[in-house]
Amino acid sequence: MKYVIINGSPRKKNTWMMVKQAQKNIDGEFEEIHLFEEDIPFCKGCYNCIMHGEQYCPHKNQIQPIVDKLKDCDGIIIACPVYALNVTALLKNFLDHTAYIYHRPEFFTKKALIMVSTAGAGDKKVAKYLDETLRHWGVNKVYKVNMACGGKDELETEDIDKTSRKFNDDVKSKKLHSPKFNDVIFYNVWRAMAKREDGIPADIEFWHETGLVEYDFSPDIKLGIIKKIFAKIMFKFFKKVI
Repeated sequence: MKYVIINGSPRKKNTWMMVKQAQKNIDGEFEEIHLFEEDIPFCKGCYNCIMHGEQYCPHKNQIQPIVDKLKDCDGIIIACPVYALNVTALLKNFLDHTAYIYHRPEFFTKKALIMVSTAGAGDKKVAKYLDETLRHWGVNKVYKVNMACGGKDELETEDIDKTSRKFNDDVKSKKLHSPKFNDVIFYNVWRAMAKREDGIPADIEFWHETGLVEYDFSPDIKLGIIKKIFAKIMFKFFKKVI
């Protein structure tokens, strides 16, 4: 198994200690991406990636190699401390550059592990935000470990070990889980928008070229009858109201 680790911290302390502990329970090859070493300029908010395609991003030379590595791996590990009750500027900047993936999800066969540390509070909030982001990317299953490390001489490893073992077993199994209802909703929002002749050009091209526009959800994922019906209802509704 191949894993990509995205370190959103500007240093290697508590959060990175959590990652190193998790690695003891995960079988595979790891590629580390430390965002503080990538020198990614701040997102300019130019909308080129969303409207015309990610190849038009002015910082594509820094962003696309990372995204390509994520596409090529089996599991994604994102590590981030809490800064001012949110993710670090390093990680937020990277996620801003990948906003187009919200519109054009493609990580349906990937599993992810989120690791968040804090000296005080905010770890649950940050873990939830990263979970939501990855699910908008299409990620099939997201595992989370968040903990307060402030004032402790050593990490409490029980939760890290338990969750990282589950993540490891799930990635190796190649089992694909049914999406949550919210994931089905947002999939069909973008799918319905891609059916509009006056929709976003890059979105229309992606949804039609991949063929996803014809499916209730990614064809890699098996939907139960209830979610199939739900998806069809959502698609018809969004086609009318969008």
